Amino acid sequence: MTLYHYPPQTALKRVIPKTRIYDGSGASTALRERFAREVDQILWAHKLAPETLNLPATKAVPEIQVIHLTPKGDSIHDDVLRAIDRAIPFPLIFEIHHGAQVEPAAAYKRPSEAEAGKWVIHDPLRAPRTTSRAPLPVAVNMRALYDGMLAPFIPVTAQAGEDVETRLARAAAIRAKEKEINALQTKMQRETQFNIKLTLHGQLAKAQAEFEYLKNGGAG
Repeated sequence: MTLYHYPPQTALKRVIPKTRIYDGSGASTALRERFAREVDQILWAHKLAPETLNLPATKAVPEIQVIHLTPKGDSIHDDVLRAIDRAIPFPLIFEIHHGAQVEPAAAYKRPSEAEAGKWVIHDPLRAPRTTSRAPLPVAVNMRALYDGMLAPFIPVTAQAGEDVETRLARAAAIRAKEKEINALQTKMQRETQFNIKLTLHGQLAKAQAEFEYLKNGGAG
């Protein structure tokens, strides 16, 4: 479950002007036009913080902000989510509201080790639209809460001792390997020379084995 019930004391419901996002993210003219086309309202809906949840902050996750987006049409592009993430210096959870249904989204975000005050932001992850909500994950601090909230977004099963960033990297490697397998299968179908087809078959078998290895978390 990627859509959560938030305690009443976390509610804010403050509208964020688009100009704040433009200024904070260095938005280009094209991106501003995309905002104008796609976004009706940006709402700072909830603040998950030590003072609202009674959970200790960590250096990586001092707070988590929940942002509600109201689209003008049927979708909001990932570039819009990236711009909001760049403009707000905390980990974010997005809720894109489509009438009664809500599309959850989030991008894993951590402080940069190379540059103080900067954040490393991964690509946005989205979950299917839903109306169902679950309680917040049980956690001992804000970092554990953030990891627990992000976990359902990641399309691979967690392995023992695997943190969120490692799991995200494995999911990306699996997607890349899937593309490689599809490309090799297409080449094999088109190839007419037996010796080349045999070479491709070997490459395909190797890629498929690597794919299974990654899916199993590097085991077996």
